[in-house]
Amino acid sequence: MESSEVRRIFIGDVHGHYDGLMRLLETIAPGQGDQIFFLGDLIDRGPASSQVVEFVKNSPYPCLLGNHELMMLSAFPQQTEHELNLLSWLSSGGRETIAGYTSRDLFLEHVEWMQTLPCFLDLGDIWLVHAGVEPTLPLAEQTTEEFCWIRSNFHRSDRPFFADKTIVTGHTITFTLPGVEPGQVAAGRGWIDIDTGAYHPKSGWLTGLDWTAQTVYQANIFSGKTRTRPLAEATTPIQWLSN
Repeated sequence: MESSEVRRIFIGDVHGHYDGLMRLLETIAPGQGDQIFFLGDLIDRGPASSQVVEFVKNSPYPCLLGNHELMMLSAFPQQTEHELNLLSWLSSGGRETIAGYTSRDLFLEHVEWMQTLPCFLDLGDIWLVHAGVEPTLPLAEQTTEEFCWIRSNFHRSDRPFFADKTIVTGHTITFTLPGVEPGQVAAGRGWIDIDTGAYHPKSGWLTGLDWTAQTVYQANIFSGKTRTRPLAEATTPIQWLSN
C-alpha cells in the first residue's frame, strides 16, 4: 500500500527545458496533496523558457528567484530595456529565452511575475534558496546577491549555517564540485545541492528531490531517459582538500 504522507519535492534548475521537466514530473508522479518547490533558474539556455515559466506561474507550486531570473529583471527594470544589463543577460543564455517568446505581452507578464518571487523559503527543517548563504553574515544582513549568486564561500564553510535546518540549493552544477560525477547530487556541511546540470552536455540530468521519501528522480534532457534512486545512493559528500 502506498504511503498517504504528503511529499515535499524540490526541483533544481530547469533552464528552459520544458519537455525534460514534463518527463521529470511524470516520473515523480506527484499526488494531489504533494508539495513541489522550484529552486529558481527556470529560464535561459534551453529552447522553451516561456513554456516553463508559464507552467510554473499557473501551477500551485512555489518558485524561488534564481540568478537568471534576476538577470532578466535587471535587463528590464520597470519593464523597459536597460541596454548594458540586457547585453549581459543575452550573453548568459538570455538569447535563447528571448527567441522563445512570440508575444511581448506574455514576456512582460512573466517579468512582472518574476518580480514577486521570494529569495528563500523556510519550511521548518528545510531552508530553500537558489545559491546559498554567506556563512560569515547573519541572515538579516544578507541580500539578494548572496541568495542568488554565492558559490565558493558557502560550499567551503566547515560548519552548518543552521543548527536545525538543511539548506537545499540549485545554482552550482554539482559536477563542478570536487569528486562529484555528472548526475550526482552534492552534499556539504548542512546543505545539499541538486543542480545536476540539465543544460550541460556533460550531464543533461534534471533533478527532483523527494525529501519525504529520501528519493532522487531524474530526467535526462538529451537521451530522454529517466531514473529513480535513493538519496543516499545519488549523493556525493563534498570533501575539500586542506590548503
